[in-house]
Amino acid sequence: MAKSNSKSKRKLVGLVSDDGKTRIYYTKKNPQNTPDKLALKKYNPKTRQHELMTETKKNLGRNVVKNKKH
Repeated sequence: MAKSNSKSKRKLVGLVSDDGKTRIYYTKKNPQNTPDKLALKKYNPKTRQHELMTETKKNLGRNVVKNKKH
């Protein structure tokens, strides 16, 4: 398994469904390579359909990934 580098330029972003209420998926993206918003077709278990999920900021305090202490 590859070690995570804290100097990485990748950002953690959330993917929200079209209704704007459901944020199910989270992914990392490199903003240098993809400056516009991500839009991926993913499965929404609440509606039981594949929907277009668009990128949102992931700045909620409970969702922030923290570095582990060794």
